[in-house]
Parts: sequence; C-alpha cells; structure tokens
Amino acid sequence: MAYATQNSAVGTHSGQWLRDFGAKLAERYTQYVNCRKTEAELFKLSDRELNDLGISRSMIRTIAHTSAYGE
Repeated sequence: MAYATQNSAVGTHSGQWLRDFGAKLAERYTQYVNCRKTEAELFKLSDRELNDLGISRSMIRTIAHTSAYGE
C-alpha cells in the first residue's frame, strides 16, 4: 500500500526566520532614524546651549549613536 505524507517543518522554520529577520530589520531602521533625529536636534543647538549641556560639537555623533544603539 502506498501513501503520502506532508512535512511542513521546513516551511515553519523558514517562515519564522523571515519574521525574525523582518523584526530585526525594523528594529535597526528605528535605531537608525532615532540616531539621525538626535544628531539633527543636537546640531540645531547653539555652541552656548551645547556648552551649558557639557557637550562639544565633536561629541554629537558619538552621543547620538550611543543614544540610539546603546553601544
């Protein structure tokens, strides 16, 4: 007697991988946008305002990156 079976394990793993990849991609994009927004806001401040905050212009990119990515 012949019979056929369907194995859906491969489809399940690839579907989960795609969802995980999409979620990670969305997270990284959100971090990127937050980094650029932070940079833009800090660059808008005057030198005096930055000095009041204890920030120099050369520190802005590092601060924005750390704020967005937590590294």
